[in-house]
Amino acid sequence: MAKVSILLIDDHEMVRKGLRALLERNKNYSVNAEAENGKEALLLLNKMSFDVILTDISMPVVDGIAFTKEVINAYPEQKIIALTMMDESIHIKQMLRAGASGYLLKNCGLEEITLAIDKVVEGEKYFTPKITMTVMDHFISQKKKEKHVERFPLSARENEVLHLIVKELSNQEIADRLFISPRTVEVHKRNLIDKTGSKNVAGLVLYAVNHQLFNDI
Repeated sequence: MAKVSILLIDDHEMVRKGLRALLERNKNYSVNAEAENGKEALLLLNKMSFDVILTDISMPVVDGIAFTKEVINAYPEQKIIALTMMDESIHIKQMLRAGASGYLLKNCGLEEITLAIDKVVEGEKYFTPKITMTVMDHFISQKKKEKHVERFPLSARENEVLHLIVKELSNQEIADRLFISPRTVEVHKRNLIDKTGSKNVAGLVLYAVNHQLFNDI
């Protein structure tokens, strides 16, 4: 059985050397090359092929996200696992959209790295449990917002109020324009914030822009 060929990408030499020593304890693995950034790794990929690439995200010249996008565009079947300290949802989403097959945090153990490599080689995905929870939390949150908006569509009056909010009119000015009281305007604002899942008036403006509700904004 051929060994799993691995490329390590990290801008810290000590990290690469330490990880290489750990991985090569496994008789089924062979770390065939190392690179200190995405640009260097891309040059290697023009000359060699690897079963799995383990890459950091934050690196100079070409980072892990840009590297992954470029590799997957050129080699859609390439298996790439992020190995990083970054656990923010924005980096996770960017890496997954780029086409990564796995996502590990650097505080994980060798056993988990081995499990991730084996899984992606077999054509599966692997995400460390904390990353899975972050992705699921975001997915559930987005679904709730979508359902909330669909279940409670804006009324004609709420659309009028929102339109005037976007135009930066005050409560009193909105009240005068619509022949209602400022208190009623405030009630409509609270309902709008609740229905759209916004946190404040700025969020309402962003909601209107993102959903292209009005032609004059």
